[in-house]
Parts: sequence; C-alpha cells; structure tokens
Amino acid sequence: MPLPTTECDVLVVGSGNAGFSAALSAAETKLPSGQKPTILLIDKCPEEWVGGNSYFTAGAYRTVHDGLDDVIPLVNNVGSEKATKIDLAPYTVENFAKDMENVCAGRSDKELSRVMITDSRSTVKWLADHGIRFQLSFNRQAYEVDGRFKFWGGLCLKTEDGGKGLIADHLAAAKHSGVLLSWGTGLKGVRRQTEHGKHRYLATVLHEGVEQGISTNAIVFAAGGFESNPRMRSQYLGPGWDMAMVRGTPYNMGDCIELAIRDLDALPVGNWSGCHATCWDANADPSVGDREASNEYTKSGYPLGLMINVEGNRFVDEGVAMRNYTYAKFGRAILQQPDHVAFQIWDARTIPWLRSEEYRPERLKENRFEADTIEELADVLSSNGLKDREKFLSTCHEYNSAVYAFQQENP
Repeated sequence: MPLPTTECDVLVVGSGNAGFSAALSAAETKLPSGQKPTILLIDKCPEEWVGGNSYFTAGAYRTVHDGLDDVIPLVNNVGSEKATKIDLAPYTVENFAKDMENVCAGRSDKELSRVMITDSRSTVKWLADHGIRFQLSFNRQAYEVDGRFKFWGGLCLKTEDGGKGLIADHLAAAKHSGVLLSWGTGLKGVRRQTEHGKHRYLATVLHEGVEQGISTNAIVFAAGGFESNPRMRSQYLGPGWDMAMVRGTPYNMGDCIELAIRDLDALPVGNWSGCHATCWDANADPSVGDREASNEYTKSGYPLGLMINVEGNRFVDEGVAMRNYTYAKFGRAILQQPDHVAFQIWDARTIPWLRSEEYRPERLKENRFEADTIEELADVLSSNGLKDREKFLSTCHEYNSAVYAFQQENP
C-alpha cells in the first residue's frame, strides 16, 4: 500500500499514547487559511504491533482532581449505588508536585512538570471527550475494607482494558478525526529547509523497502525509546542491562533518539542511566512482549510479602513506600541480583489481596509454588533455583520475628 501522502502539515512519528495524542491535538487546529490540516502518523511497526509500549501498560493516569464527585463524570464503571461505597480523597496540585519532587529527587524539569500537573485534569477530560474510555481503577488502586472501596497512592484512573483499550480507542479517535496512518514506515532522516524565512522539514522514510520523502511543516517525535535494544541499554543504563527482559514492543530500538540528535541537533537531557523497570515474570519471553497477556506479566504484589534472591537474601525494603512509588525501580534491583531473578513470597493471609490478572495460576503456570510451611516451601524452591536453603529460612524467620516484635510494641 503506498504512502497516504508525501506532503502534510504535521508528521507524527510513533503510534503510542504520546503519538496518537499529538496527532489528535494537531487535527483539531486550523490553518491560517481556515482549512483543516493534513496530519500523518507513521510507525515502522506493522499494523498488528500498533501502540508501541503504551499497549503493554495498565493504562493508568495520574491526574489532579477534587475527589470522587470530580472523577465520576469521567468514568464508565461507577453507578450511583457503588459511588456511596467509595473513599477517594482529593489529589491536589500540591500533592502531585510533591510526588514529582520526591520521585525525581528534585531534578525534574520545573516548567514541564508545572504544565503537566496543572493541565492534567483538563487533558484527561479532553481525552475522554474524544472517546478514550476511563474507569476507576478498583483492581489496581483500591482495596475493599469493611464494605468500602478505599483508594490509595494518589492514583485512581485507568483506561478500560488497560493499554489494549487505550490504543483501540486512540485508533478510533484518529480515524474519526481524519488522521492519516501509515504502518511499516520507518523514519530514516530529517533535513530542515528554510523558504522565505519559514522552516519546513523533509523526512526520509523507508516504506515497503523503498526510501521516500515526506515534506512537512512540523514534525513530532513520539518515538525513540531503546527498550528493545540490548546495545543501547548496556551503553546508557549500565552493565547487565543487555540481560533485561523486554516488556513490550520489539520495535523500540532507539533509532529516533539518535536521528534527532544527528539530524536536528536535539539536545540530550534527562536521566540517561535511569529507566522505568518493573518486576516482570521470569516465565515471559525475554525478547518481546506478549500482546495477549499485555501488562499481566507485571508482578507488583511485593509490598504484601517478601522478595528474596536465589541466595536467600532480601535486597529491598518491600514496604518502604506505596507500590506506586517503588514498582518502577524494583525491576532494576531484581536485575542486579544473582541470575537476575528473585522469588516473591506471601502467606495465606495476603494471597487473597494479590491482583488476579497478575497472579492467577493460569498466568503464573510453572512459576507458582505452594507449601504448607516455610520449611516445605524452601524444599520446593531449592529444586527451582534457590541456592541457599538455610539462608532463605533464616531470612524469613528474621523478618517474621521483627513483625511480631513490632506488633507487641505497638498493640
């Protein structure tokens, strides 16, 4: 299939949440002539891989809000009766700013953070108005306690069906808005042109094995992540990162970042040695995400139990903060452990609190082990990668002793 056009007003590179949002926003603008602009969104992936890594997320959205009454108009899964059983505190601009400051150790871009925070509620409303289906995230961000759903962690919204639903809705919105889409179209170069004091860009793309040119007034880079590139992971994130498991698309090879620096003198900024790395199922394919399972390979129930490496040692404080503030860091901690793996341990009291989409037997398959005692569990794990049974037992007993001591001191 040929390119939809070789000349456009805005060229968007990348079909994740950022790319679709940019294309949708651009499609709403008017040219000085009053005409509707031509928007072209391209991605080097085939159509069956649309969505980038956004497809593999939970579709969670952090936004400022004034409490339950402010959020209910955005969602489709709360009726009037259920609303009376929900506890949801407001999440203010100050709350959001404090969280950004803490998570980024005070080094986030102040102006970008300000815009993101102050515009977060209106942006979610804008997305909802364009068909993105939002829900209250009962399964991820609330527990039912004494008949009431108590939300925690400053995060309450998700998209229906997670990343899958987010991308499906974006596709529908883009088509409805007249955005042109081209799959299997990889950006290979960009040259800035100046005519009569105005900038235009000539983008070279590889489409169906043939290099072609696209002339555009503006170009939006919503691509460039190098999550699937072992060389770049090792180069920027550090030794051992070539062994990290790929959570999502195999097409995030970092080429657009390098291209923007090379062709447009883009300024490299930010935390190049940092990344968002979750606890990921050791049973998953290490080189590519599973589009059917999507985000279900995430294993984020660790605050309810222990994480212990193959040598029998704990290596993080599982409850140092709410999961929302630690889950994107603990993947790195696991990668640094012997054999790059760890066991997550719970008892019968906490297992019912785990999210079924992540921990149901059908998803865990052969990576789920059960026993009646810690000693019996140690025997089972010793046949499945645990190298030091006695250290494992002492770690568990030491932790339990500390818990019991705290309970006695704080009845």
